[in-house]
Amino acid sequence: MILHYYFARRFFKMFASIFAVFFLFMTLIDLVEQMRRYSNSVSFNDVLLVTLLNIPESLYQIMPLVMIISAVSLFIALARSSELVVARAVGRSALKTLVAPVVVAFAIGVFSVSILNPIVAATSVRYGELTESYRSGTSSAISIGREGLWLRQGDVKGQTVIRAERANSDGSVLYDISMLTYHPNGGPSRRIEAVSATLNDGSWTLRGAKVWPLIPGVNPEKNAQEHRVLNVPSSLTREQITDQFGKPSSISLWDLPSFIGQLDEAGFSARRYAVWMQMELARPFFLVAMMLVGAAFTMKHSRFGGTGLRVLSAILLGFGLYYVRNFAQILGDNGQIPILVAAWVPAVASILLALGLILHMEDG
Repeated sequence: MILHYYFARRFFKMFASIFAVFFLFMTLIDLVEQMRRYSNSVSFNDVLLVTLLNIPESLYQIMPLVMIISAVSLFIALARSSELVVARAVGRSALKTLVAPVVVAFAIGVFSVSILNPIVAATSVRYGELTESYRSGTSSAISIGREGLWLRQGDVKGQTVIRAERANSDGSVLYDISMLTYHPNGGPSRRIEAVSATLNDGSWTLRGAKVWPLIPGVNPEKNAQEHRVLNVPSSLTREQITDQFGKPSSISLWDLPSFIGQLDEAGFSARRYAVWMQMELARPFFLVAMMLVGAAFTMKHSRFGGTGLRVLSAILLGFGLYYVRNFAQILGDNGQIPILVAAWVPAVASILLALGLILHMEDG
């Protein structure tokens, strides 16, 4: 038990130190990029805020890389100090030696999914809002609830709140909609209801629309107008709507099940979110696989030579497995393979491959 605790502590310290190095390195790079992008329009404090909001998502994406580098660094250090030789001398096989690092890697994966995932979702949403505000000076919001689909668009002429009962798969066509337009000073100016609305370049094309003016001293119903086709200016684009619904990482894992149900009710395809949710649940197992891959190539004593080649092989194999995982995610998003297969097969297969390598190289 003491030896397990020792290996677990060494691995956690190695992971924390490498994670901190990546955090500092990526923060500096992103800070320079954000300063270049907003050099003339945003203060340094705002640039620093945007950078700190963007870093969590970047670190979350590269966590498998951090895991495999941590495993490689740990086992090279243990091999060079002959600690692995001592562990084998007291009767511990390679698999028993890996029990503690596997537990730590799995715990880090569970922590990242349960705690870091909601943090990354919140910071990425805030980052998107700030960058959109700094870039165009306008803001937009899209949300889905039990009442249907809600959108908000705005510019210097005021804000418009849009509610729709349902939409097509990319949000460019809304059905049974209601629009409420506000003056720049905050007061409502008109209300519109329509059978459908199609998003074009710079405008909504409404069909079967009825417009009520909301002006003090004017009877809205008496002065209401009906239009067969009506164009309403819009600051939203199809790309903005697609981006909002195309990034499952902006939704906390805890909120994904209800959000998927709301997407289905609103008429959107929720398959991409279902694949993402399952892949997040499989993330701890994939991190364990990355740790085992790093260990498989670096547990031999340094006197055998070829350390650099083994380190390179471990990292290349890790990149290959990461690529296969992302490719399976794409196939799952497109409906080419079942959701569970896309999410869980890469993680399970990576673990089995790593265990096979360990058994062949160490205990074979």
